[in-house]
Amino acid sequence: MKAKTIFTLILLCAIGSALADSLHVSLAGLYYPGYGAGDVYVCGDYAYVVGYDFGRVVDVTEPTTPRRFGAYTTGSHPYSIHGDGDYIYLADGEDGLRIIDISTPSTPIEVSLYNTGSRTYGVYVSSDYAYVTGDSSSLRIIDVSTPSSPVEVGFFNTSTAYHPPYKVFVSGGYAFLANGSIGLRIIDVSMPSSPNDVGFFDTEVIAWDIHVSGNYAYIADGHDGLRIIDITIPSSPLEVGFYDSLHVALGVYVSGNYAYVIDNYLGLRVIDVSTPSHPTEVGFYDECDYPYGVYVSGSYAYVADRGEGLLILDVSYFTGIEEKPSAKPEVFAISAHPNPFNSAVTITAPAGAEVEVFDVNGRRIAVIARPEAAAISPNQGDCFVGQSPPRNDGVSKFTWRPAESLGSGVYLVRATVGGESITKRMVYLK
Repeated sequence: MKAKTIFTLILLCAIGSALADSLHVSLAGLYYPGYGAGDVYVCGDYAYVVGYDFGRVVDVTEPTTPRRFGAYTTGSHPYSIHGDGDYIYLADGEDGLRIIDISTPSTPIEVSLYNTGSRTYGVYVSSDYAYVTGDSSSLRIIDVSTPSSPVEVGFFNTSTAYHPPYKVFVSGGYAFLANGSIGLRIIDVSMPSSPNDVGFFDTEVIAWDIHVSGNYAYIADGHDGLRIIDITIPSSPLEVGFYDSLHVALGVYVSGNYAYVIDNYLGLRVIDVSTPSHPTEVGFYDECDYPYGVYVSGSYAYVADRGEGLLILDVSYFTGIEEKPSAKPEVFAISAHPNPFNSAVTITAPAGAEVEVFDVNGRRIAVIARPEAAAISPNQGDCFVGQSPPRNDGVSKFTWRPAESLGSGVYLVRATVGGESITKRMVYLK
């Protein structure tokens, strides 16, 4: 009987974890540029986001309230973005390599466009060179020492049988390619004019993205999840670990002891890779639509989502950067029921919290509760709300009824206590 009880408890814990929206990762902010986002690069106080035919400069000084700061248009569909100094470089699909001056972030200016002759997918800039991958099974090395006059100085044909090389990462005189159906391809680029193939590792599925950290290459390998390859000897790469409890791994970024992996069905997954031979999932956030790219900076993971735009996720649990005394209550959670809803939704939040509702563009729709007020008057924030008295377990319940003028869609309810925030996504169906 005792064994059966233990088994039941373990099963219930597993089910609870599987049904959770997040673990140790929370939504801090959301910016919707008008279209879905395909990739993101972060430098200082700005996130540079690209999508179908656009580029946006987003001020993320306050990650909870990101705002548009600058914009530019692209002629094609940029798949990838990287930056170096005062410039960002776009792998701009059919148009090739596009170079943008961001010395004044509010007014980005295109300074040149290099036509590669085929669709481009990946770009990485190191020193005076841009390494560009794309169709025609190519790695092109372009001298960008004068950004207004880029010149191709090297070319390597990867001879990919099916999928072309998608992303590229340059480190230590080598270009590491996420080479589609071939897997990992390692090219010696110490002499940019004469790139030389030195090693490869067949990951068996489709290598979509790659990040190199130390002696390891981390590959987002589609249905095979995260592959970890020892590249200490570039001519003899060796797989040392993998994590395959994913659906389709499309993106990866490594920071410290963690790999942040984008899965287009399961959202952001945080994998502990401190022991590369035994990677372990330690956190996740799965309330994404169609995530595609990720960049980690400071305490935040910036996720480019083709449905929702730019999601800014708080990952300070793993980075340890934001270790400030917290005034949050012992019970710090928020829920919405039913979800989706069509006329009213019951929101459960910590007692004494400020509770607000936002649309996906970050516009505040309603203030449901403030710390200094026991209740909010009906119809404030273009809605009707009601509040139940705080319960003994430290939480309060609110009923939100959207105004008739409010349309169907995705809304975010946020509770804030003592500078700490937690957010929940709600779907309103009229």
